[in-house]
This record gives sequence, C-alpha cells and structure tokens, in this order.
Amino acid sequence: MTTTHLPPAGLAVRRAVPGDAPAVRDLLNRVDLLEIGRAETELHEVEADLAHPGVDLRDDSWLLADGEELVGYGLVRDRSGGERVDLDQYVLPEYQAGAQYLFTLMERRAVERAVANGASRAVLHLLLNTRPTLDTGALRERGWERVRRYHVMARRVDAQADPVPAPPPGITLRDCRREEDRRTAHRLQQETFAGDFDFRPRTFEQWWEDIDGDRLDWSLTWIAALEGVGDVAVLRTRDNRAGEGWADRLGVLPTARGRGLGGYLLRHFFGHYAALGHERVALGVDTANATGALALYEAHGMSTHFAVDTWELVLPV
Repeated sequence: MTTTHLPPAGLAVRRAVPGDAPAVRDLLNRVDLLEIGRAETELHEVEADLAHPGVDLRDDSWLLADGEELVGYGLVRDRSGGERVDLDQYVLPEYQAGAQYLFTLMERRAVERAVANGASRAVLHLLLNTRPTLDTGALRERGWERVRRYHVMARRVDAQADPVPAPPPGITLRDCRREEDRRTAHRLQQETFAGDFDFRPRTFEQWWEDIDGDRLDWSLTWIAALEGVGDVAVLRTRDNRAGEGWADRLGVLPTARGRGLGGYLLRHFFGHYAALGHERVALGVDTANATGALALYEAHGMSTHFAVDTWELVLPV
C-alpha cells in the first residue's frame, strides 16, 4: 500500500468547519464540471454532510489548500455503527500527491472508527465517477477495488406530454405530510431495499438524519396502497436541486411486484415535476439491481447522464 505521511510541498491541510461549506461546494462543482460537464452540487448538500451527527469535523474532515485556493476535500462518515465506513474525496486533477496524502489520513481514521465500533475489520467504501479526477491507478496500488456501478438516469419532462397519471384500479396514493406516513415511508424503504448491495438497516431517527428530513418537502414523498393488501410501495423525491426534480428512492414490496406499480410511480414523478415547471428529472440506479429497475427506467425514456463506481478497501483493525 502506498503511504504518504507528510503533505506535499506547498500544500497545507486543516480540518473543515461549518463555515467552509460554500468553498467546499465551489470545489465540488469544479470537479463536477470536469467529470460530468455541469455543476450539480448544491450548498445544502454540503451543509448537511458537514452537520451530520455521524461526522466529527475535528477528526473526520480535511481540506487541502494551495495557498488560498481549496484544491481537495475529504470526509469520513460512519453510518453503520459497525465495520462499514464511507469516504468522500474530491481533488483537482493536478494535485494527485495531495490526494494520496488525504487517503493516508482518511484510511487511518476509518480504521479508528471501525475499532471504536468493535468491528474485526474496516470495510471502506468510496463513490467515484467512472471518469474521475482522482488517479484510479494509484487507488488500486493502495488496495482499492471497484465492486459496483451505478448510473444517474435523466429525462426531459413536459406538462403536456407527461400529465399526472390516474392511479390504476385498486391503487390509492397519498403523500407523507403526516408523521405516521413518514414512519410508514421509512418502514417501506427498509423492507423494499433490504436485499440491495449497499443496504444498511437504519432506525427512523438515523434515516431521518441521513436524508436531512427536516429540510424535505414531504408532500413530494408518496405511498401507494393496494386494495385489500395495504401499503406496498414508496417514492421519495426532492425539489431542491437546481433545474431538475430528483427521485431518491422508489421501492415496491416483493409481494406487490409485477402489477405495474413501479411504472405508475415513475410516471407520477414525471407528471408532478412537469406540473411544477421542471424540464428535467433524474435518479440513481444500481445497474446490477435484481428487480430490473434499470430496464424499467429505460423503458420510460430515461437515459444515462453519467455513471459512478463503488470502490472498496478492506483493512484489518
């Protein structure tokens, strides 16, 4: 494994504080432009990461600077309470030596968090664009491997071409403005995604923190109920991304699949956001999802905007 114990000459490293969120957002958008051709990082997303209860900025964050210019950012997040620890790292392409230094610090901290959880090993995960600014060759030298691929799918929408559809016979739809419905949405998400590759069980309180529930518009999360059966599907969306509506989770219970519920909820998503005046909607999907989600989205006119890989490193503690 490559290790770098001192910051490269000319670069400085310090911890992040909440007030750094605008500068971090600007850096992430510079990386977005290089990787996907458009800036897509919102300030509230960075603020939520820096304020997450699973992050202690004094120990879990790093800013890499070249003089006054922020050129790299790293964050370690423990959301599992066990062996799994998530890493975020963004760096401008000309600062690969700085990236390696950040990895040394971040990997060490991830092991510390796994030890504190009583785990027998540390399983580190990192999401990277398939054409990242990071040097993936150097990442492999450290022992990291690609283990999963996700696509961000997008589609143009239009209020005339994409009207809000009527529910199929026997299906009713309601939003989650009531507290009890938010708890139902949590339960359905836990049940419908339990078999997924990246699934981690979450209590309602943990889930609420992960999704920044205090800032969500809960009129944009919907639960579908099947007559004679009850609540069987959930779709959580958000209207806080510039220029597009975003679907976070669309899940149907295994016992209710094959009835067209996924397609109906998807069309409802299209129509509702078109009615709000959006011209584009998007979502993320695991390309190896066994439920056929990728095929469903493609059948409804969505196409790949960009792709990301999950990279994994397993370290002894």
